[in-house]
Amino acid sequence: MPYRCRGQRVRCQLWRSMPGTSMGMTMGIMSFIWSLVVALMTATVSAGDEAALLAFKAQVSDAGSLASWNSSAGFCSWEGVMCSRWRPSRVVELSLDGRGLAGALSPALGNLSFLRTLNLSFNRLHGEIPASLGRLRRLLKLDLSDNSFSGKIPVNLSSCISMTKLRLRNNQLGGRIPAELGEKLTSLAVISLRNNSFTGLIPPSLGNLSHLQYLDLTTNQLVGSIPSSLGSNHNMQQFGISRNNISGMLPPSLYNWSSLEVFSVALNMLYGSIPDDIGSKFAKLEHLGLGGNHFTGTIPSSISNISSLVFLNLVQNGFSGYVPPTLGKLGALQHLNLGANNLEANDNKGWEFITSLANCSQLQLLVLASNYFGGQLPGSIVNLSTTLEGLYLMHNRIFGSIPVDIGNLVGLQILVIANTSIDGVIPESIGKLGNLIELGLYNNSLSGFIPPSLGNLSRLNSFFASIGNLEGPIPTSLGELKNLYALDLSMNYHLNGSIPREIFKLHDLSYILDLSYNSLSGPLPNEVGSLSNLNQLALSGNQLSGKIPDSLQNCIVLEHE
Repeated sequence: MPYRCRGQRVRCQLWRSMPGTSMGMTMGIMSFIWSLVVALMTATVSAGDEAALLAFKAQVSDAGSLASWNSSAGFCSWEGVMCSRWRPSRVVELSLDGRGLAGALSPALGNLSFLRTLNLSFNRLHGEIPASLGRLRRLLKLDLSDNSFSGKIPVNLSSCISMTKLRLRNNQLGGRIPAELGEKLTSLAVISLRNNSFTGLIPPSLGNLSHLQYLDLTTNQLVGSIPSSLGSNHNMQQFGISRNNISGMLPPSLYNWSSLEVFSVALNMLYGSIPDDIGSKFAKLEHLGLGGNHFTGTIPSSISNISSLVFLNLVQNGFSGYVPPTLGKLGALQHLNLGANNLEANDNKGWEFITSLANCSQLQLLVLASNYFGGQLPGSIVNLSTTLEGLYLMHNRIFGSIPVDIGNLVGLQILVIANTSIDGVIPESIGKLGNLIELGLYNNSLSGFIPPSLGNLSRLNSFFASIGNLEGPIPTSLGELKNLYALDLSMNYHLNGSIPREIFKLHDLSYILDLSYNSLSGPLPNEVGSLSNLNQLALSGNQLSGKIPDSLQNCIVLEHE
């Protein structure tokens, strides 16, 4: 009988070498042998992954979150473990974020050679990042954020050549950022290293990462300048290096980031000016944070063309001149911080931007403190959005009176008009600010009575109105401020009458009660003993009389003068 072996040379030879054995039997034996080999390989490989997981578990305390990690079920069904669909099953994802894990990271995790995602963020893991993780050539995402890892980033982590996302923020890591990250991990799109203790320079090699969209190096100890090579990346969307020791000027190449949404370089030692044409460079920008540097020059009017801008922080620089009157074009603007600069305004020019800002219907914060704004405070300030929560006008040369309709700003939680030449009375309408938590009207020239309507501010925590010309009695309605913990009416000199007993029934009044240097008279009410948590009580420089109440001894934390 002729052989029919043509394309099956190996099996044919086996059949030939087994006289008396049929082709079917031979094929069955071969299939059995192959199945046995596959089974052995599967068992061996699976045992390797399981052993790596158990080694990881052995080094951490888990508060019961890894209770499913036992032999009663296959490891692919364990909490946080995801396996491949093919055989043999391999671990492709280990995600145990926020599980309360504590301890060190086992080097055995480097044996999970098919791992694509490792997420152990928001735990209490500590020690060094094992260098063995560099063996995970298929790893795409590594997230060890919000732990207590220390030491350096292992250089051989750059061997994870498939990695797209590296998140190590909020740890205790230090040393230099390895240049190898930019040299080998060419697929990286996300690098988050914020809130660690990294030192040295920003590696220029990061400019090689053409896919990089998110680079956050905030709150470290980095020095030197921003590498101009970073500007060659045209995909950058979020760039953050705030709270470092970066110096020099912003490289012009950075203005090539046409897709940029967040640009945060605050609290460094950068200098230079904002380009006049910035409005045409960052069409998608939402967050511009330049505060706490040494920038100078004027605020370019073209900044008003960045219609997507939500957050504009230029605080604590050397910007000068007038604020662009067209800022009201920024319809999405929520936070505007221009404090601590050399900006100016007067009765003739410079206040137009306030009128313009009335168009910013989502505005929540306006900081103009510590500048050279002068002249009459414009009445149009009361037309700002009712979404405004914080208004800071202190340390300026403003004069005139607080607008009568200040109560229109019903969303205000913080209002500070201090260290100015503002005079006139405190408007009665201020009592309409029912969301107010902090009210600072100190070191002005305010006069007249304290409006009883202040008693309507049920959420008020602090009221500072020292160093002024207020007069008349302290309104008993202040006793309605049940959440008040600080009250300072000192150095008005003309406040008179007795101290209302109602004030001493404010049990949350714990930080300070300062009524010193006024013309208050009469006895100190016995109710003063109710302020058992009060830290500071200042009553000197008045005309109080009578006996010091014995109840004062109930104020056990008091530092009185």
